[in-house]
Amino acid sequence: MNKSDEEILQLFRSKSTQSQAFSLLVKKYQERLYWQIRKIVLSHDDSDDILQNTFVKIWKGLQNFRSDSQLFTWMFRIATNESLTFLKEKRKKHLGYSNGEVEDVLIANLEADTYFDGDKAQLELQKAILQLPDKQRLVFNMKYFDDLKYDEISEILETSVGALKASYHHAVKKIESMLKLNEV
Repeated sequence: MNKSDEEILQLFRSKSTQSQAFSLLVKKYQERLYWQIRKIVLSHDDSDDILQNTFVKIWKGLQNFRSDSQLFTWMFRIATNESLTFLKEKRKKHLGYSNGEVEDVLIANLEADTYFDGDKAQLELQKAILQLPDKQRLVFNMKYFDDLKYDEISEILETSVGALKASYHHAVKKIESMLKLNEV
């Protein structure tokens, strides 16, 4: 039985059905959240860890969820923020590294990841995406892979639609030029 977000939230509000509601929520959204995280951090193992942290934050915050936004949008924002925090901490840990060197480490991890089943073209695309600034990478992934509307991305990233359109445009141009460079 597929429950709506509102039905799940109703179940969560009652102490006796909280666990059941949370299980339904995890079952309904874990795959989409996993892939959102995976597109940001690239590593399967890191994505699993971040997904767990995301669901811990969701569990803790669900009681105070006010329905100002859609439930999935709120959860997506948490997953995105957890992923960005992870990357910032990874960069801090490798303080001696420049941003480019951290991206090189992430690319090496992607190439060695036994769970990555993409072909050479997909690997080149992922390498190009990885070289984008974080915000452009997020916007590109959400628009290109998740097919989210600018309004939804705006709500998740708490930024204007105009800024998102500009970020996406710049990201596409950079990716195109990086892929052309690698053709030679």
